[in-house]
Amino acid sequence: MTTLKGLLRPLSATIFATLLLLPPNGAKAQAPAYPSDNVHFICGFAAGSGADIIVRFFANKMQAILGKTVIVENKPGAIGNIATEYVARAKPDGYTVYVTSGDALATNMHIFKTPTVDVIKQLQIVTTINRMPMMIAVSISSPYKTVDELTKAMKEKGDKASYATTNPPARVVGAMYKTTGGLSSVEIQYKTTADTLNDVTSGAVDYAIYDPVFATIQARQGKIRILAVATGERLKSAPEYPTMTELGYKMNLVSWWGAMVPTGTPQPIVEKLRDGFAQIIASEDGKKFLGSIASDPWIIGSEEAQQYWRKEVDDWREYVRLAKIEPQG
Repeated sequence: MTTLKGLLRPLSATIFATLLLLPPNGAKAQAPAYPSDNVHFICGFAAGSGADIIVRFFANKMQAILGKTVIVENKPGAIGNIATEYVARAKPDGYTVYVTSGDALATNMHIFKTPTVDVIKQLQIVTTINRMPMMIAVSISSPYKTVDELTKAMKEKGDKASYATTNPPARVVGAMYKTTGGLSSVEIQYKTTADTLNDVTSGAVDYAIYDPVFATIQARQGKIRILAVATGERLKSAPEYPTMTELGYKMNLVSWWGAMVPTGTPQPIVEKLRDGFAQIIASEDGKKFLGSIASDPWIIGSEEAQQYWRKEVDDWREYVRLAKIEPQG
């Protein structure tokens, strides 16, 4: 006959074995090491754009460092705001990384009446990557070989002159050139830099304000001529191009790129990503790539970068005002 004691003995053994599998003192099970899944790098502009080229370079190199697939997601639209909003609302777990232009985000805070994202509060910088100039360019078949020649001709054309822009910093540079040069040129905004090329090379628009990635590639292919850069000093990576300031058009607008994540991302994850980017930038491939797009490596820590960015947001408010850009609804 089976006794109650006999029935309880195997049950007790099962409970004891289960207890042995539980963490001691009620501790939580340890989270899997980061990354345990694919990581997504977000690009705010279309595939094939200058931004896309930068994002894909770092995504490709980061795969070997993280040991996981890094997927590039292009989310173009609203001058980068669609991507910014997407990242700001993503889970702060390190699996959504925004590789983008910090000054473009700073500019967007002021060219929209009601920005959908407060970038300083909702995004945190993992690391800065580089500094690079916006460029003033014309078609290779254009008769203008210098900025002064371009300025003289644009003054004569008045409001029949036109120029192409695609991103917020380009809009500011274009507007400041108009102001300092006394021009009445009409700005034509394009969705992507690739969309501008036919109009620039055909002469349908007189000149363009380009990011250096797109500009240097098209210049090497013999399609456009770069006349000057919008920085205050010549960059080490592109010493052959004069600055607008030295030509008499005062401006010192330096574009910079960084990697960002949603605010609240755990510090160990931020540090792992930062170390990965630093490793890429310091590599021979990294140096060669950054030099090829007329940009200088530029790495500062998260806290310093966040302070710098906060100042940038304030500075670009003034740049937008000086450029007389009316905020959009």
